Amino acid sequence: MNSIADGLRRAFDLIAATVGLLLLSPLLIVLGIAIKRGSPGPIFYRAQRIGRGGRPFTLYKFRSMVAEADKRGPAITAAGDSRITPIGHFLRRTKLDELPQLINVVKGEMSLVGPRPEDPRYVAFYTESQRQILAYRPGITSAASLRFRHEASLLSGHDWEQIYREQIMPSKIAIDLAYMANRSIWSDLGLIVRTIWSTGSRADPQLD
Repeated sequence: MNSIADGLRRAFDLIAATVGLLLLSPLLIVLGIAIKRGSPGPIFYRAQRIGRGGRPFTLYKFRSMVAEADKRGPAITAAGDSRITPIGHFLRRTKLDELPQLINVVKGEMSLVGPRPEDPRYVAFYTESQRQILAYRPGITSAASLRFRHEASLLSGHDWEQIYREQIMPSKIAIDLAYMANRSIWSDLGLIVRTIWSTGSRADPQLD
């Protein structure tokens, strides 16, 4: 039964991501032009992430920070990060910077729904039980990413990276492990709808 569900989920991912790329192509072109005109550098940001089975892959995003931002600071973006470009603030607020990950979905590296892929530097801190999350194909959205959709605003102060490693990251993993253990195609569809709906939400972030 699981293999059938996985096959159906992969077929849905492939069809939905392909259709999405085609329908959104005018928007993608406009955003690409805005990024290129807004600051020097490439249109896409290519990030190394850890996927299913612990295999690394290249994740695609619209660039929302200055060129080579990963060489000028930490992998996680904290509140008030000066590396974010003017158009980047808009892209991050609306989550439009995530749209190129539909390419990762088509390639089979990601799913529409699944645990958000983590940077290798933070995967190194996973406990044995937390590494169970690597059994699943990472996704564009997840229960945890919806819960922590304002994550950057939670990361402030001199100890923000410690807060991420010791509080936020473990909470996200726990939420996603619980969701993935009981997921269904219908729950995935519901999560996708909630993600789209929440992009305009200004709900106050919390850590509890």
